[in-house]
This record gives sequence, structure tokens and C-alpha cells, in this order.
Amino acid sequence: MDLDVFVSAHRAEWDRLDALLRRQRRLNGAEVDELVALYQRTATHLSQIQSSAPDPQLTGRLSQLVARARNAVTGPRRASWRDVTRFLTHGFPAAVYRSRHWWVPTALLSTLVAILLGWWIGTHPEVQATIAAPDELREMTRPGGQYETYYSSNPAASFAAQVWTNNAQAAAMCLVLGIFLGLPVLWILLLNMLNLGVGIGLMSSAGRLDVFLGLILPHGLLELTAVFVAAGTGLRLGWTLIDPGPRTRRSALAEEGRAALGMAIGLALVLFVSGAIEGFVTPSGLPTWARITIGVLAELTFLAYVYVLGGRAARDGDTGDVEEHERSAAVPTAA
Repeated sequence: MDLDVFVSAHRAEWDRLDALLRRQRRLNGAEVDELVALYQRTATHLSQIQSSAPDPQLTGRLSQLVARARNAVTGPRRASWRDVTRFLTHGFPAAVYRSRHWWVPTALLSTLVAILLGWWIGTHPEVQATIAAPDELREMTRPGGQYETYYSSNPAASFAAQVWTNNAQAAAMCLVLGIFLGLPVLWILLLNMLNLGVGIGLMSSAGRLDVFLGLILPHGLLELTAVFVAAGTGLRLGWTLIDPGPRTRRSALAEEGRAALGMAIGLALVLFVSGAIEGFVTPSGLPTWARITIGVLAELTFLAYVYVLGGRAARDGDTGDVEEHERSAAVPTAA
């Protein structure tokens, strides 16, 4: 393509489209038809330039022109309750379901690491000595010690809000930082599993592992699942940078990135539930079996939500990405 000739041939159309978009008064019917036609042709020109003779300055100008025209043609997009419902029943569960081949192995391997760390710490007193002094360890693990009082150290509502905020931030970091080849995600996972492994090891060495599990399982099942989903999705995003598959790297990252950001919102809601359980159920006076039952039911409900609703939505073609007409990379190709 001779770019100078192409620009000379179509500059008048672009200028006319820009002039119509700048009109202060309401366009009449003929002008609206002209605006739509020019929008379609300019979008096609942009696509041709991007594929044949990319010029950064010209591409930037036409991209802005096409975006303004698209907004004028389609009108401003406003979120509605229908969008919220669709996200919760289709987009979010479909995105989690599609990522299952990443987050399920992540969950299994991470849990195994936490168990092995717990066994290592619990069976090696010299390792425990590097964590804290003997008196401090006894204070943490004794009946009524720090591990037990942690969940009731603050009012339930404020404690739940604090836990939710911290976990939502951790999940969002896993999703966003996955773009760096997944390396920060592995570090975040390691820190979480190390923290869990220390609790398992110290409480098991004190002969109180049953108490620790009774405290961690009610909220921990759902909470850790959300973290594993975020971590697995972040790792998938990092792998997309290495191997985008049949898509271009740019389009693959755009699609997976938009789905990951949507998942951050959905997982924040999941972590809100686990935070409420941690704030109100874990430190409650309910029997241990009742508290664990609540945690198991919450976990099974989430898994059913993902595998039933999400599986159905994924089989129908939903990827968790925004709808096609809302994707900034999509432009018409027919004049």
C-alpha cells in the first residue's frame, strides 16, 4: 500500500466524519446516515492501515476518530442490572470454569506444599526455634493462645471487613501480576502456603492440630479456593504471554486480561462471603462440626456454581470477556 496515495484518497472522508462529530446541533436524518457510512468506511481504512502499512501517528488519529464515531453511533454504554445478572450467572462462572485446568492443579500442589511444610516444621524442633522463642511458641499454641484468640480479637464486623480487604487485594495482585510471566504469583502463593504450613506445624507439635483445623476450615476452604482461582488465572495470563496459541499475542492478552479483571470483581464477592464466615462463624460458640459444616457447604455451593452454571455458559461460548461490541479492538470490516 502506498500510504501517501491512500491518505490523499480518503482524507476528505475523514475530515467530513470529524466535522459531523463536532456538530453542536442535532444531526438530521441524512447526516446521521452519512455519519454511519463514514464511520464504517473509516473503520475499514484503519484496519487496512494497521495490517498493511502501520503508521503510529495516522493509526492513533484514526483510532480516536473511530472511537468517537462509534460512541456517537451506538450511544454511551450504561451498565444495568441485566449486565450484573449476566456477569454473575454467565461471565464470571464461565471464566472460572475455563481456568479450571490451571487453578485446580495450583490448589492441589499448593495444599501439598503447605502440608509438607507443616510436617517439616512440626517434626523438627530446630526449625520451630527459628520461628520464635519457646515461650512465644507456647503462648501461640496453648489453649486460649494467639491462634485461638486471633479470630475474636476484634469486633466481628470490623474483623470480617479487614480480612475481606486483605484477601481481595491478594487475589487482585495474583490476577494483575500474572502478566509478569506468573513469577509474582508464585511468590504470593508461597507466602500463603508458608503461613498455613507454620500454623499446621506449630499446632500439630503442640498436639492441637484438631483445634487449628476446626478454626481454619470453616472459612479457609472458600477463602483458599478463591486465592487458588486467582493464582491459577494469573499463571494462565502469564503463560498467554509466552504461548498465545492461534491468536495474536496482543489479542490473546487483551481477551484474557479483560476476563481476569472481571474475575477480580467476582472473586471479591466470593471473598466477602468467606470473610463473613471468618468474622461471624469461625469465632462463634457453635460446635466445631457445625462450623466446619458451614464451611464445607459454602465450598460445595461455589464449586457447583462454577461447574454447573459456569460449565453451561462456557459450552455456550461465553469466555468471561466483555461482549464483542464493547471490545475496543473490534472494528467493522465492511464499508
